[in-house]
Amino acid sequence: MPTISIVVPTLNEAARLPATLAALAPAVDEIVVADGGSDDGTAAVAARAGAKVVAARRGRGSQLRAGAEAAAGDWLLFLHADTILEPGWQSAAAAFMADPANAARAAYFVFALDDPSPAARRVERVVAWRCRALGLPYGDQGLLVSRTHYRRLGGFRPLPLMEDVDMARRIGRRNLVPLEARAVTSAERWRRDGWNARAARNLFCLSLYFLGVPPRFLARLYR
Repeated sequence: MPTISIVVPTLNEAARLPATLAALAPAVDEIVVADGGSDDGTAAVAARAGAKVVAARRGRGSQLRAGAEAAAGDWLLFLHADTILEPGWQSAAAAFMADPANAARAAYFVFALDDPSPAARRVERVVAWRCRALGLPYGDQGLLVSRTHYRRLGGFRPLPLMEDVDMARRIGRRNLVPLEARAVTSAERWRRDGWNARAARNLFCLSLYFLGVPPRFLARLYR
């Protein structure tokens, strides 16, 4: 069986990281936490959970790239620190990795939010449409790709924002495969910012990115 390394970028995620890591162990060969300079004990939390911790320049693209470089697995699964993979993800991932046709493809999980409200279900439906019609899964859906193909693609670029969109476009819509397992992400940002306001800001930033606005500017706008 091929080995798999899970790469998790973190920045002050000490409160949420334990649940994310607990959903992964002991089904993976290696967990690499690429920390961007947390000051809340995130690195210590990760180390206690048995993860390999690497320091990286702050910025999700830079952290994902550093984590991949430190990982040893045949396959790489990139996962956000506030996203929990539900039971069954291992078998879905194993089936994908076992198919030789997927050596030049990548896979992602079904997006879900940990909120019971109708607004959360609407966001999930929009994300499902975006993935199906545009081939643009975001980082909070995870990304499973062979190390060989990841290197062939050039890896994650050190972008402060839109690193997941950039990677998805290089992979190509026809080579992105949805897995029959859910990745449940914290809805805290939507509840804090407002469901409609958050969705509008995400769409606005994506539109500006496609119009050629530099990610460094979008990162300031996003924050």
